[in-house]
Amino acid sequence: MQVQKINFPDTNSFTSFFLDYIGKNDQLKKFYSRFPEAGNFNDQIKEKAASFPKQNRQVLVTALQDQYKNVTISDSVKSNIASLGHEKTFTVTTGHQLNIFTGPLYFIYKIVTVINACKQLKKAYPEYNFVPVYWMASEDHDFDEIKYFKLNGKKYTWESKQSGAVGRFNPKELENLLKELPDGLSIFKQAYLKNKTLSDAVRSYVNELFGHEGVVVIDADSKALKSLFKNVIREDVINHTPQKLVDGTNAELEKLGYDPQVHSREINFFYLENNLRARIEQDKDIYRVVDTTLSFSKQEIEEMIENSPEKFSPNVILRPVYQEIILPNLAYVGGPSELVYWLQLKNVFSKFSIPFPVLMPRNFAMVMDAPAVRKFEKTGLELKDLFFEKNYLFNHYAIKFSRNKIRLNGEKETIQSYFQTIRQQAEAFDKTLGPMVAAETQRAIKSLEKIEHKMLRSEKRFQSDKLRQVEAVKDALFPNGSLQERTDNFLNFYLQDSKFIEKLISHFDPFDFRFNVLIDRQ
Repeated sequence: MQVQKINFPDTNSFTSFFLDYIGKNDQLKKFYSRFPEAGNFNDQIKEKAASFPKQNRQVLVTALQDQYKNVTISDSVKSNIASLGHEKTFTVTTGHQLNIFTGPLYFIYKIVTVINACKQLKKAYPEYNFVPVYWMASEDHDFDEIKYFKLNGKKYTWESKQSGAVGRFNPKELENLLKELPDGLSIFKQAYLKNKTLSDAVRSYVNELFGHEGVVVIDADSKALKSLFKNVIREDVINHTPQKLVDGTNAELEKLGYDPQVHSREINFFYLENNLRARIEQDKDIYRVVDTTLSFSKQEIEEMIENSPEKFSPNVILRPVYQEIILPNLAYVGGPSELVYWLQLKNVFSKFSIPFPVLMPRNFAMVMDAPAVRKFEKTGLELKDLFFEKNYLFNHYAIKFSRNKIRLNGEKETIQSYFQTIRQQAEAFDKTLGPMVAAETQRAIKSLEKIEHKMLRSEKRFQSDKLRQVEAVKDALFPNGSLQERTDNFLNFYLQDSKFIEKLISHFDPFDFRFNVLIDRQ
């Protein structure tokens, strides 16, 4: 497998907000603490070490050991969990929903990125330990987003009437779906059919896929871990402070021309119990759980925060804060939308005296298998050409390999020059003739463009066979017009090559912020 790199702007796949962050745009620097470069982690380590209580480490280790008690784990995972109790151990974390069968390919890329980031940090700072962590979004209740995946172009869907936090779902319903899938999925059969909850199942298969690399999976749906979060719960539910801070940051970003990704509510918590996860809203002195008959007085809600913090589930605004309170974390690895919304939260972190983590983009990639490579090499295109929108790509190809010149740019310039001379002559007689000449100029230019368009269509007809080859490559690498990593599942490659994940680990560089094209000629 070979790797070629493409600069993010050349992929036409990212927002200006994300590109400005990666490009170190000066106007965004106030919204984060340190840029994701290995040399910046020395100060990040010192800041986190000085602020992370030893008590939190002890609670974390005990909670993880309990979560892993029914899992056969590697020595590296066991060692990493134990080491989290030591003051010189830190984490690099990524998070994701509990998509069935891992969901889109970039889920794998996220975890590979944290693995490699920890390895590089260990080389740079050998006196410290670095643990790669996958944070399960076990409390998320948006089942529609996780219930399907695509394998070899076919969509497989988990139909269920279960409700509430998805991490609490019973995964045994996936037994019928497993029967429809190809052989070689023993990891998932064991995970889904031998565990009582989806969280346990995901921990099981992530451990099978990445345990040898020491990846630690954390389920934050835990009373012990939520007990460390009480002050934030209270400040949000009672005083609504985060909303004011996020609204202020959003206003600043909007003035700079950026669209905020998330917006804060007055209360940024859901009520979580059994098969229910619903928003909490305040109505004067009463706290109501939306779409239910549940309600609480202020005294009752304060008692619940103190005695049952596990019943409060943070939304997108405060989940990052929760993460940084319970983990000795240095960096968060996320996709473009994730990193952008983290930039909206720095003032919230400052309010609670929590170090703002380094925001690292995950690795981005496209895999070209041998058939796709052979087809692509016949096109004569450059890799970055494939990222054009399809119709633009066809036009680009037709012009690039045309038998004759199609663009009439030189002729347009000549026409414009002639008409400019004519306009000067006409205006010498009568100034009011200028606009009429200008209109005639535009009419002539439009006529040339019409001719140019017809010439292009003729050339595309002539090259129709080659354009079908281009389209076949484009469709294979950009299913449904989207990036491969956002649509395809890793099993498309893993079932053909059991070393697929190992190859990703060996080829990805977590501090190289370019798009990877992985070329497999075998």
